[in-house]
Amino acid sequence: MLANFLIPVLDDGWRFIAIFAGVTLLAALTGIAWLFWPLMALTLWSVYFFRDPPRGVPQEDGLLIAPADGLVQMIAEAVPPAELGLGEQPLTRVSIFLSVFDVHINRAPCAGTIEAMAYRSGKFLNAAAEKASEDNERMAIAFRRADGRLIGCVQIAGWVARRIVCYIKPGQTMAAGERFGHIRFGSRTDLYLPPGARLLVAAGQRMIGGETVMAELDPAVGTPRSAIEF
Repeated sequence: MLANFLIPVLDDGWRFIAIFAGVTLLAALTGIAWLFWPLMALTLWSVYFFRDPPRGVPQEDGLLIAPADGLVQMIAEAVPPAELGLGEQPLTRVSIFLSVFDVHINRAPCAGTIEAMAYRSGKFLNAAAEKASEDNERMAIAFRRADGRLIGCVQIAGWVARRIVCYIKPGQTMAAGERFGHIRFGSRTDLYLPPGARLLVAAGQRMIGGETVMAELDPAVGTPRSAIEF
């Protein structure tokens, strides 16, 4: 029963929680009542923001799952970032907007190996804006599936988010739904679908990172990993 209420907290969040809690305690000890309650609310919100709930990850290999919690803000045909190596042809890009009330942990959309990673500094425009994909600070990641297909995923900082955190490195093997990073505080995550993928979500739909199935891959497309290596 307690497991339903005691949700784990991201390790990176404890220092922020400690800072907010310390300031709150200081306000209480000094008798500044008008400041105590707003600070208490901020402390509780920080615990909520850095929550790390467990997820039931779909195990079927041909599925792409949501890399983040949040709202599908837009679906468009767009050329992926050049650093991902996905080519110059437009691909279907699904953009998930994360508000400050969403879980901010990013998860691998499929099982695979980290083929490429590229960080780019930039602006901190509203993450919901179309031009945020090009202008904002971002971390672009390419996942190489066992069938040879590359799946692109991009962490994008917003006007509130000022820090992209990534736990992984090139060459690392990941399971579908495995945590690979997070963004503080409020942001966007883009997923680029490979050719032939069947989109299963719509704009305005809410995603659960690591659980919601976003697309189904065409089993006839792709090159086995062994064929790439030889």
